[in-house]
Amino acid sequence: MFEKGQKCQIRIEDMSHEGQGIGRADGLTVFVPGAVIGDLVTVELTKVKKRFAFSRLLSVDEASSYRIEPLCAAVGCGGCGLGNLDYQRQLELKEKQVRDKLTRLGGLEDPVVRPIVGMEEPFRYRNKAQFPISTGGIITRKGGIVENLGEPAVGFYKVKSHEVVNCIDCMLQSEAAMAAADALRRFMAEDNITAWDERWEKGLLRHLIVKTAFGTGEVMVILVINGKGIPNGQKLVEMLDEAIYEAGFSLESVVLNIKKDKTSRIMGEECITLAGKPTILEQVGKMSFEISPQSFYQVNPVQMKVLYDQALEYAGLTGTENVLDLYCGVGTIGLYCAERAGTVVGIESVKNAVLDANRNAVINGIVNARFVCGRAEEELPRLLAEGDSDDVIADCVQNADVAILDPPRAGCDPRLLEAVADVGVKRIVYVSCDPATLARDVKVLAGLGYEFVEAAPVDMFPWTVSVETVCLLSQKNLTM
Repeated sequence: MFEKGQKCQIRIEDMSHEGQGIGRADGLTVFVPGAVIGDLVTVELTKVKKRFAFSRLLSVDEASSYRIEPLCAAVGCGGCGLGNLDYQRQLELKEKQVRDKLTRLGGLEDPVVRPIVGMEEPFRYRNKAQFPISTGGIITRKGGIVENLGEPAVGFYKVKSHEVVNCIDCMLQSEAAMAAADALRRFMAEDNITAWDERWEKGLLRHLIVKTAFGTGEVMVILVINGKGIPNGQKLVEMLDEAIYEAGFSLESVVLNIKKDKTSRIMGEECITLAGKPTILEQVGKMSFEISPQSFYQVNPVQMKVLYDQALEYAGLTGTENVLDLYCGVGTIGLYCAERAGTVVGIESVKNAVLDANRNAVINGIVNARFVCGRAEEELPRLLAEGDSDDVIADCVQNADVAILDPPRAGCDPRLLEAVADVGVKRIVYVSCDPATLARDVKVLAGLGYEFVEAAPVDMFPWTVSVETVCLLSQKNLTM
């Protein structure tokens, strides 16, 4: 009988979807953070249940051939859940994860899953960096003078906490993002700028967000603040401009985002352009996309093209089909497909993203795409029942052939899946960043008359436990 605090030696036989090693001790399944498949480790049990236990890694007694040196020295940031695992093994693990979830949660027997597509150079791939900011807290001196308790830290949250781990460099982020973080750190130290303190709900700077357009070299810096402005802001703009230029990029936009509430959302509603343009321009293949501060955009532009090419293949477009692009963001997938479609209608709940999508259609000379603002699970049933004043939108919804679903990690609202089935599309192309919710929704769609055809994993997030998957479903009894 095992107890909390007990030590044991186990061989790691598998890894969980969260990147923990999995081994067995006399039939008890033990989860070991920091261990990789093939390791022989000594652990201390921290929580013991009837059939499984959680543990703390004490030592690696025999290192696996798949174990590598950690990707970076930012200990505890939690960003690289697979940072000590060989990249080829990461790909194998993610492909297995997709297959396992479709089998166990989706109820599929031996699902067809294509070999995962990895990256040749899986570094510096993120075009969006989101850094929390801290100074270790603040204190109010006599006379109402507010001072920082520690040095400025711009980095990432420590695992399962809101403690900011200062990150000088991250191999996942662009050089422009790391240059901006360094410039902000120096500015805060020189000008005694405070950071947000959750305990007292005071302090100015909350988050630094950096968007990098790899195709054009343009960079947007977003400063999320608890206030209306930044003291000596022009100095900060100049420091950011110089640092980003030296990194080989061009600072084109500096935006203040005002967030004074206590919600868990990173950004507030109000954006103020401090310097430059309110948007930046990105190029993917022959297409251009305008990116605004609050709009969603895939974080890996290299793999984004792989992902979209796969979605286009699964859509099976011949030039006449009506396509629904649901949870469309700034319209990238729908616009990518528009050249081969009859009409594209996108639905997105974020107003600024819809504005971006319409601008992106104009930028690319696309005239057969329309975008609607609203929750997809509410707007699609409404459009299906009531139609629309725009006959193009009404006809596309009433006679849609293909639905592209690109929901957030939580997956699709059941109401949306029911509405898609009510429309009667012949094909569903489901783009997912979570195999578990994908499998759940595949099972729901099976009950609504759609059968799974195949899935294609794409490694959008090397060194992390996340994997993107494109899945094709078709109406039952439909010849593909």
